Amino acid sequence: MNNGQKLEKRFPIRLTEAQRKFVAEVLPKFSERLRLDEPNERIVSFTLDELSVIHQQARNAIRHADSGMKRTSLRHVQYTTERAIKSFEGIGAIAIRERIYQFKIVLKNIKPTIWRRIQVRDCTLDKLHERIQTAMGWTNSHLHHFQINDKLYGDPWLLNQNFVEMNYTSSRVTTLSKILPRSGKRFHFEYEYDFGDCWTHEVLFEGCLRAEPGQRYPLCLEGERACPPEDAGGISGYEEFLAVIADPDDEEHEQFLTWVGGSFDPEVFDPEKATKRMRRGLPDWRKMA
Repeated sequence: MNNGQKLEKRFPIRLTEAQRKFVAEVLPKFSERLRLDEPNERIVSFTLDELSVIHQQARNAIRHADSGMKRTSLRHVQYTTERAIKSFEGIGAIAIRERIYQFKIVLKNIKPTIWRRIQVRDCTLDKLHERIQTAMGWTNSHLHHFQINDKLYGDPWLLNQNFVEMNYTSSRVTTLSKILPRSGKRFHFEYEYDFGDCWTHEVLFEGCLRAEPGQRYPLCLEGERACPPEDAGGISGYEEFLAVIADPDDEEHEQFLTWVGGSFDPEVFDPEKATKRMRRGLPDWRKMA
């Protein structure tokens, strides 16, 4: 793993409001990321190097804590970071029933970047398609396929005659455990949605970890920026859409806003709402036909 890869790979930990405040107190540089204005438990992601620093600082701060509550919180931070550091392992080292796969999904060729980080159990590529759709905010209104190591994977029911002509492999039977490196090494492939608008996503497998006791999956950990509207016309069409809705004097301003239900904020993304969508799932085209 090179330095760039190590810095990019992030590990999620769950911290209470008090624990996040204590981390911010001993490591102020992480304050912005710690979501200090939010109550209750929150998931925060750090690189391995950052986790190691937090772990060491929490351990050092315990002996100087001026209250029992602070010592207890710092011990929890120490334990949680230690567990997170040890949690990512090779695929084969974790039983399937305990295995969680972490992915970072990035919508390619668009700035500022639109991305999501998700965790899922072993599943077919067909089910991963559903996880990506719901995490991103798409509505499963168009065709899709995966490209993995120059090989195409798709749904034979939806792709029909093209399935044979394009030499597709079925995404309905191909599972994550069959295509990802057993070492757990980072691995990326592409997912394309809507062959007209050509929304291409890079899907980066970041590693495997053990399921947390009591935690439900799938899970959207974090992300940035709203998903473009369906049928926006690809990247150029989306850029035009954003310019029009930002200009009240544009003659198409009201029409475009009506098209998206009255309002659209390209900067807004809520991982908790994305998680709810992921668990609710999408309508199955095969059942609707």
